[in-house]
Amino acid sequence: MIRSLKNNFFAISDSEVPWFADIANFLATNVIPKGLTHQQKKRFFTDVKNYFWEDPFLFRICANQVIRRFVTRTEALKILEHCHSRPAGGHYGGNKTAHKILESGFYWPTLFKDPNRYVISCDKCQKTGNISNRDEMPQTYMLSCEIFDVWGIDFMGPFPSSFGNKYILVVVGYMSKWVEAQALPTNDARAVVCFLKKKFSQFGTPRLIISDSGTHFCNAQFEKTLKKYGV
Repeated sequence: MIRSLKNNFFAISDSEVPWFADIANFLATNVIPKGLTHQQKKRFFTDVKNYFWEDPFLFRICANQVIRRFVTRTEALKILEHCHSRPAGGHYGGNKTAHKILESGFYWPTLFKDPNRYVISCDKCQKTGNISNRDEMPQTYMLSCEIFDVWGIDFMGPFPSSFGNKYILVVVGYMSKWVEAQALPTNDARAVVCFLKKKFSQFGTPRLIISDSGTHFCNAQFEKTLKKYGV
């Protein structure tokens, strides 16, 4: 790591030499790296214009005007773990993990190679395996309808007799969730047809009626009535 000394000179610790040490030392102390040719110095001064030193970090203004902090190898491993394995990561693939790191404002030279190696060594990712078409959820049909365009119908009961009625016939509008109910003594097709004719005159004829395919709904009399009203 780069550390600041009392004599305002920057030195590199023995534990790790950052890949950006020459740039950081030049910005902090104005010391040019030794052993550079004329072309290398020219290239060095061209590149260093895009960097600035904010003790103790080195930043660069990228082409899209985004400021990113340059990190060491040790920091890169911690950032990889956070952007891939931690709750903020989500165990995504290498490219998406790399883009999450860029969005977080960090950079190092092997940014697009290290995430791929990290994903390969991730135990959870290897156990999950690749997602194929067999893992996709089946697409369900979305029923498009207007208000009172689709009704659901069903009988409730039998209940203990009350004023001679043992059943309750319920109709629900799928869009409006409007409920109409009537107590009936029987649950036969004739009672259903009489109930529906009253509701047709009140709300209009629906495009579709959904039932549980009980015998009181699936019979010739009920089918004839629906065909007459174009349901």
